[in-house]
Parts: sequence; structure tokens; C-alpha cells
Amino acid sequence: MLIDFFYTMRAAKLPVSVKEFLTLLEALQAGVVGPKSDDAWSLDDFYHLGRTVLVKDEKHYDKYDRAFAAYFKGVEMVADLTREIPQDWLKKLLERELSPEEKAAIEAMGWDELMETLKKRLEEQKERHEGGNKWIGTGGTSPFGHGGYNPAGVRIGGPGRNKSAVKVWEQRAYRDYDDTQELGTRNIKVALRRLRKFAREGGELELDLPDTIRSTAANAGYLDIKMIPERHNNVKVLLLMDVGGTMDEHVQRVEELFSAVKSEFKHLEFYYFHNCVYDFMWKNNRRRFAEKFPTWDIIRKYNKDYKLIFVGDATMSPYEILQPGGSVEYMNEEPGAEWLQRLTHAFPRFAWINPEPPGVWQYRQSISIIQQLTGNRMYPLTLKGLEDAMRLLSK
Repeated sequence: MLIDFFYTMRAAKLPVSVKEFLTLLEALQAGVVGPKSDDAWSLDDFYHLGRTVLVKDEKHYDKYDRAFAAYFKGVEMVADLTREIPQDWLKKLLERELSPEEKAAIEAMGWDELMETLKKRLEEQKERHEGGNKWIGTGGTSPFGHGGYNPAGVRIGGPGRNKSAVKVWEQRAYRDYDDTQELGTRNIKVALRRLRKFAREGGELELDLPDTIRSTAANAGYLDIKMIPERHNNVKVLLLMDVGGTMDEHVQRVEELFSAVKSEFKHLEFYYFHNCVYDFMWKNNRRRFAEKFPTWDIIRKYNKDYKLIFVGDATMSPYEILQPGGSVEYMNEEPGAEWLQRLTHAFPRFAWINPEPPGVWQYRQSISIIQQLTGNRMYPLTLKGLEDAMRLLSK
């Protein structure tokens, strides 16, 4: 059984060795995890043991999670199959499919009205609710809950579905982009090289082969080695990447871009944000609230000669850009638009790379707002889009 589990991990491109797999088997034989008091084995224990033994870098946690889920196909318990299974395991809670006419009939509330109504619902509601258009629950057309439809709502628990929530009331675990992702094509690197500028600096570290050949020939065949300073790419890049939420759909392409950027530019600094930049960013998604980097400090730390590149789909509620408190994770004192303007003023050479196809840009209000705030310096994550962006940044 676990042989197939090992091959599933390898198929997911996890760097798992045979030695680590044998260590996992030894841990199971030693009883590190085992039957609970009710004689049922919990997959949670096996999940954590496997992750501890097989995964050596937290950037691979997401790959492990997806491979683990694919192998066990959603099974929660491996033993005691005679016990009663809760109904929540047998069906998805009432995800209604509304017609375009029904969706058009639902009117989005304003920000103040939305938050005030949510406060009243929390005070009035005393039990779980499914469907409907008022209470906090699953399905339905209420602006509160999850699994239903409302053009501007507050998602409370559960997975998002229609990308229209204004605030998300749950702790969401984002993952760092994997900078070791193998590129599906080398065209991204080729496009990025338009920005590279080489300069000779430092000591004599590089062999000048043409001059060595000429000098040796002129010296009657006696070897005369000539050295020149090594060439360095002196372009400095500040990369700010949107992560989580709707960006999960673009993980592979952004990882390819991230890998290419890290290999092409020696002077690279990167940070993460979610949806829109606010007063802090982070470098590690699992410690994003414990290890914050104030945006003001980032602005002061790096000089104007850094090229600023945003990577994000700019898909969010307009509140997140224009309103104080618009962040889906905390109450930001200043709107994201203010921070965007501060960053683009501090780093005049900037561009925004959007993985969403240009055909949908005109239909999303938030993308139009970001385009205006960045002076229409938004480019698609395509070969031509990258070439155009690099050409702009190299001026």
C-alpha cells in the first residue's frame, strides 16, 4: 500500500528519497502513530508524520498536501468503517447554480450597509442555516456565508466560489512560490534578458580567451594568460507577488516566472502580498503575520535604481483598493491605492504583470482601477507581454 504512496509523492515532484521512505516505515513499525482509543486510525496523524519525515522544505508542503489528498481520495478514517458517517461527509452543502437572470436580480450592498447588516445577523441568528437570502449559511443568495452567490458579500468559512467576497472570515494558508520549478519553456528567460545590463567590475576573475590567444602567438608560443574583470548583471529588481485566493489558479505560471527571475537577476529582492499592497508585506507565507516587513521600510531600504515588478491578477473587490479597512484579512488604516502610489513614486521604473488573459480585463472593475493607478503599465504574462514590460523597464 505505502509503495504506491511513495510513488505518488515522487509523481508530484517531491524530492523524496528511498531512505526517507524507509524512515517513515520504521516510524510506523515503532508505533509513532497508531490506533486511537476507539481503535480507529486517524489520517491526520499519518499526514503529519509523513510530512515531518518526507518533506524537508516547507515550500513543498502544498505539493505534499495535494499528493496526499490525491492518494487517499478524501478518505478521513481508515478503520472502523461501521461507524455512522455524518451527512456533511456525504454531500456538499447546497451549492445552488443560479441562472444569469437570478444573479442579475441580486443587488450588491454598499460597504457600510454590508458590515452593519452582518453585525445584526450575528446578533439575531441562533442556529445553522442552509440556503435562503438572509441568514449566515451555505448556498443561497445571502451576502454572508459561503457556497452561494452574491456580487459583494462576506465569506464566512468554507471555500470561495464566485470571487466576489469583500472579506474572508477565516485564516487562509498560502504557500511560498517554488523557485526550483522547472520551466516548461525557456522563452520566459529569453524575454527577461532584455532587461539585463552587464558591466565589468571587481578584480581579475575571468579568462580573456581572445586576448590570451593573441598574446601567446605574439610571444612565440609561450603561454601568456590574460585576465579581465568578471561581468556582472548590475540590474536590480524588486519583485512584489500576489499570493493566495484567485492567484491559486496561476501558481504554475507564476512559479515559472519566479524561477526565471531568480536565475536571470543577481540583485533580486522579493516580497509577497495578498490582492493589494498595504502597510506590510512578507517573505514567508507560513509566518506572514509573525514576520512582517513594513512597506515604508521597504520603500526606504531600496534605491530608485531598483526596477519594481508587481505580479498579480488584480482581481478583487474594489473596496480592497479604495477603502480603509478593505483588506480581507485585517483592518488596514489606509487604502491600498495610497500604498500603490507611494511605491510607484518611490520606484519610477515599474510594471505590473497580470496572469489573467487581457480579454477579461475590461470586465473586472478592480483591474481597471489598478491599470489607472499604474498609468496603464499592466502587461499580460505572455512572451510578448514580458518583452514589452522589459523594454519599458530598460529605458
